[in-house]
Amino acid sequence: MLDRALYGGSGDPAVILTYAWDRLLIDPVPGPRGPANFTGLRPLTRSVWSVPGDAKPVSPSGSTLPRLAAGLPNTIALIDPEHGAEGVTHQLEELIAHLAPESLDLLDVGGDILAKGDEPTLRSPLADALTLAACCQVNTPVRLLVAGPGLDGEIPAEDLHDRVGPAVLHLTAEHVEPIAPVLEWHPSEATAMLAATARGIRGLCEVRDAGLPVPLTNEGSIVHEADLDDTLQRNELARAILATQSLDEAEQHSREICGYSEIDYERNKGSWLATQPEQKLDPDATLRQLDEFEADARGR
Repeated sequence: MLDRALYGGSGDPAVILTYAWDRLLIDPVPGPRGPANFTGLRPLTRSVWSVPGDAKPVSPSGSTLPRLAAGLPNTIALIDPEHGAEGVTHQLEELIAHLAPESLDLLDVGGDILAKGDEPTLRSPLADALTLAACCQVNTPVRLLVAGPGLDGEIPAEDLHDRVGPAVLHLTAEHVEPIAPVLEWHPSEATAMLAATARGIRGLCEVRDAGLPVPLTNEGSIVHEADLDDTLQRNELARAILATQSLDEAEQHSREICGYSEIDYERNKGSWLATQPEQKLDPDATLRQLDEFEADARGR
């Protein structure tokens, strides 16, 4: 969506380097998936693999990336954080050397990448910190873009006003339309709310399993350019993991600085779900429950 809006679809579509890190709704295995968790990947460089539409996650893993790749014109490339920030940096350097891109944008929806690390509402700092640490170590200029401040339900938009930087783009319904079919099935709440604000929808949403309230406002469709160096200096976790060589090492820094690891949360939740009795789904009963849930949410 951002690629079309900023670059007008001229030339080749952007290569999107991203994690295979779906939450338990899609992937019952905690944490991010690496190349070994897929079949059908294609090598882009020595350590970077693309995810084509016919790739498949290896059971019991799950992933939305193959279906996403099938629905977009962009090449989807896989970030593998197994070797920490140094490993991600090496992957970025290889990809830059291979593609010789005209520009390199680091995109965060919601703005939690701008956090310090000790904010009580912060829930998923590790993936952002690894990417930020890597982008700050390559020799190519990287532009840090923050879309829809506050939309991920982590750092409130009002707390980000002095960090997000100037506006570079207002997303509109026209920018959303080409990816509308993907939004019909893809479970990303933050991206869906970004698209909703671009379409002019306003109101209060509840997100995540905790039902965090997120207002959809006129600011939600704005893309800002934040200062990359300032963001690194503020982000204690990103600075701490700059030289990490494993995901386990980076995760331990998260426990020490943030007080938790988001992968631990996924492990604990996955263990709890495994102890729950299997539910037989009845379509009529499920739709009634959904109607009740929606009515309760509207009441709140």
